Amino acid sequence: MNTQVKEASHWRFIIFAILGIGMFLIPIPVGDEVTIGVGIMASYVQGLMGGSIPMIVTILLVISAVGSIIVSKVQPTGLMNNGFIRDLFYVSNVWLVWRILGAIFAIIVIFQIGPSWIWDSATGGEVLGSLVPVLFTWFLFAGLFLPILTEYGLMEFFGTLLRRIVRPLFTAPGRSSVDMIVSWLGSGTVGVLVTMQQYERGFYTGREAAVIATNFNIASIAFSILIVQFLDISHMFIQFYITVCVAGFIAAVITPRIPPLSWKKDKYYERAEQITTEDPVPENTSVFKWGYHKAVTKASDTPSAGVMLKQGTKNVLDIWFGLLPLVMSLGTLALIIAEYTQIFYIISYPFVPLLQLLQIPEASDAAVAVVVGFADMFLPAIVGSGIDSELTRFVIACLSMTQLVYMSEVGVLILRSNLPLNLLDLVLVFIIRTLITLPIIAFMAHFLFF
Repeated sequence: MNTQVKEASHWRFIIFAILGIGMFLIPIPVGDEVTIGVGIMASYVQGLMGGSIPMIVTILLVISAVGSIIVSKVQPTGLMNNGFIRDLFYVSNVWLVWRILGAIFAIIVIFQIGPSWIWDSATGGEVLGSLVPVLFTWFLFAGLFLPILTEYGLMEFFGTLLRRIVRPLFTAPGRSSVDMIVSWLGSGTVGVLVTMQQYERGFYTGREAAVIATNFNIASIAFSILIVQFLDISHMFIQFYITVCVAGFIAAVITPRIPPLSWKKDKYYERAEQITTEDPVPENTSVFKWGYHKAVTKASDTPSAGVMLKQGTKNVLDIWFGLLPLVMSLGTLALIIAEYTQIFYIISYPFVPLLQLLQIPEASDAAVAVVVGFADMFLPAIVGSGIDSELTRFVIACLSMTQLVYMSEVGVLILRSNLPLNLLDLVLVFIIRTLITLPIIAFMAHFLFF
């Protein structure tokens, strides 16, 4: 490589590193919230489009369902020969059903027809009116700009600097620290998106990707502020966040070392070429210099801006046509079960003795909040808002942040991906993380409220 190319690669890495850090990794205070650059753009578009997003999403879901029926079942030659169209709409029978169901639910909600328990504001209305608009706008910008974060050397740089910490603690590559930071500052779903992409590109093995997706993609600071405000414990925010960090850290150390995650194979995605990024640091070279060298080398091999834009656009459309129908269908069903059945109350019974053993007041009501988080991360706060004990509300708030696996967003994204995780895996990880973090949170809560 000649000097001119080397110099161009240096500047390419530096400029896009600054952009990537600015858009994904730097916390920005906005009013009472803390977000990131991508979040500011998403919030602006959401405010600009207002109440029109649910109708736009409904149209997208109908296009997804109809397009999938035509491409997957009719299989016209012209569309099947178009790789872009085929990748978007050619799906298995199972995913086709979910896409059709998502479109049907959206139509029912938008026009408020059919059974009220589908379009009610606590079920389908909540998903289409509150959850989907956030995902729609977040993934618009996260999908478009994700290549800035992953393709210009930033992950190679962080990966080299942090692998001596991340690998022994969490059995994951150092570059996965970027997934965690993106989740922490921005959105857990965006963190999962990064993990999916890195796995499909050959940077993570199946076991590593499974560990990262279920342990690193923590809820954002902005969401944690919303939780404490809703549960009326804002005055305990610092204590709350310290507790979440301690419990989450311990769970992230233990969970990867026990089944089902420890049983996952260290096998790379079958359609990807293994990319080794953790080669030894040469003698007489600092970790920083080697990380910088790896980053510049990556930046020198980056495709053109046009190719990146095309990939980003495909990311967005793939999420809109593939993920949003799943969120609409599975999210609505999960909330219907939580709102209109006793299933979560029945499932919560085994947790009552545990909560009583941990001396958590109002254990019966708290037990429901413990299990309902599997359906949606905000449901524990809704259930716990009626509990009188501040200590119990504190425990529920912390637990809802550390369980991580919830079906309305992260769960459906994982299930739709190529990550080697199924529904049973997610249930087991949810239970394991609950059993690990609950005693820790309870102990710290008793100490703080003594």
